Amino acid sequence: MTAELVWTLPAAALLLGYLLGSIPFGVLLTRAFGAGDLRQIGSGNIGATNVLRTGRKGLAAATLLLDLGKGAAAVLLARAWLPGAEPYAAAAVMVGHCYPVWLRFRGGKGVATLMGVALALHWPLGAVFASLWLGLLALLRISSLAGMAAAISTPVTAAVLGEFDLVPLLMGLAVLVLWKHRANIARLIDGTEPRVGRSAAPAAGDTVEQG
Repeated sequence: MTAELVWTLPAAALLLGYLLGSIPFGVLLTRAFGAGDLRQIGSGNIGATNVLRTGRKGLAAATLLLDLGKGAAAVLLARAWLPGAEPYAAAAVMVGHCYPVWLRFRGGKGVATLMGVALALHWPLGAVFASLWLGLLALLRISSLAGMAAAISTPVTAAVLGEFDLVPLLMGLAVLVLWKHRANIARLIDGTEPRVGRSAAPAAGDTVEQG
């Protein structure tokens, strides 16, 4: 591989991933369908959980699928167009989702997007992620806790499955998800974290760390 390709492939994958990740589907969908500015609703987060608080279950499901889809698309497009650069695309799509330039770098918390990344990198990782996320969500009704647990599971599952080359990347992405949930972690410790299905007033930190 020439020196030019050594730099060009990662740079292209980073740009591709970031641009895909920075598409704020939750904001776009709620505006397009007359549900208002998502950042002024409920917790102010831009993810599917807060879209659900608008009462539009279809929009919440669409936001979840699209956020998941852009994570998978970044990895799959890099695999097709920029072989070997998938980890760069995976990292960039997560950064783009969490820090989109279009929203002054105030984006989502990355759970759905990480699930898409995991599915595209090695589908059993995504299957474990989805099972743990949905299982804990159904059991505990606490979206943030379920999402964080699923994120933490990805590097562990990768190691168990022998995909050791993915462990450092997935560890980094899990840390990013935890960082974006730091306000939720504080509320979990205090016992004030809202459960899915209950309305949530804007909480300290959520207007900055949007999900």
